[in-house]
Amino acid sequence: MPQEKSAGAIIFRIIDNEPRYLLLHYHSGHWDFSRGHIEENEDIKKTVVREVEEETGIKDLNIIDGFRANTKFFFKRTRHLKGQAKKDAPWIIKLVTLYVAETKTEKVTISSEQKGFGWFVYKDALKRLAPHAKKVFPQAHEFIISTKGL
Repeated sequence: MPQEKSAGAIIFRIIDNEPRYLLLHYHSGHWDFSRGHIEENEDIKKTVVREVEEETGIKDLNIIDGFRANTKFFFKRTRHLKGQAKKDAPWIIKLVTLYVAETKTEKVTISSEQKGFGWFVYKDALKRLAPHAKKVFPQAHEFIISTKGL
């Protein structure tokens, strides 16, 4: 089965002594963290910074050392099919490495890959997240709470 590797960030801002998490709303309908394809010979943390800026416009990203999680999910790439039915598209496994990153930026400018975004408190973010992201989000939240002394 073909596979792709991506990297991204669980981005947060502190508001009223509580983390607010940035979730992106993708055209397929799911909510997820900012992430993207690791380019050939690209450092993984540089991928995170590049992808976050491309997808959100956020430039003041501070990756916090001490947290790294991996998720995976399966999907069918259908947007590049020409003359081929969706059911005939091959399954691809997506391997995603996520870091925790803080920003002071509130304004987000999404790319054409998304249809929306939101800043959410933990419980609301957890309700919206895609299943693969829900698996690592509680550990990230606990890491942020303990690291930031909240």
